[in-house]
Amino acid sequence: MDISLPPRVLTVAGSDSGGGAGIQADLKTMLALGVHGMSVLTAVTAQNSLGVQGAWELPVDAVRAQYRSVVDDIGVQAVKTGMLASAPLVETVAELLAGTDAPVVVDPVGVSKHGDPLLAASALDSVRTKLLPVATVATPNLDEVTQLTGLVVDDERGMRRAADAVLGFGPRWALIKGGHLAGDAVDLLTDGAEEHWLRAPRHDNRHTHGTGCTLASAVASGLAKGLAVPEAVRAAKEYVTGAIAAGFALGGGIGPVDHGWRLR
Repeated sequence: MDISLPPRVLTVAGSDSGGGAGIQADLKTMLALGVHGMSVLTAVTAQNSLGVQGAWELPVDAVRAQYRSVVDDIGVQAVKTGMLASAPLVETVAELLAGTDAPVVVDPVGVSKHGDPLLAASALDSVRTKLLPVATVATPNLDEVTQLTGLVVDDERGMRRAADAVLGFGPRWALIKGGHLAGDAVDLLTDGAEEHWLRAPRHDNRHTHGTGCTLASAVASGLAKGLAVPEAVRAAKEYVTGAIAAGFALGGGIGPVDHGWRLR
């Protein structure tokens, strides 16, 4: 392979018509971080700054065909998953990932920033038993931790318990995102042996649409460049913190983070 080529990262996720989250956020993040982004679309959503007005998942065959097209011809150095919508899609993607020799970042997307469900309740078990076991890093926020484990986290000690519970499903590393707690924005990264607490000042900015997608894509971009997991996560946290600080109003609701903040 020509080493002058940028590393290639594949996102398997839903489309956000408003451009702040989903596939659109993933590809913008990858461009900003110097990797070549490619995509497998799992669902189309009609959404804007006010919420999700509609969602249509793609057939399993369409998802599988997109994945094979990219991986078999172009190859990947890392894969990131986002909105997978239903149990059949979760299981199909997990199977494809199991046969791909590249690190995988799983963002177990359950609900949107506006509280709209993006994953069928029936799919949660497939996430636990099929998808999380193939993850190099799983990146749940506290709402997703509750969906997956039943644990309600309200302090840092709870984050440690949450990490143990998530690691129990089989990912190599768990990144528990504490952005929904009061105080500094603190995240816990652990593989069960080592712990990394990542702290950043909380920005008083409600324009945070797409933070989860952006963080997971930034981690995948770092892994594709050959960084170890703790380094990739630290760099991703730094990038996202800057993107949140630069987030801007769009439409009448929650605006997006600024994926291009370093370029402005």
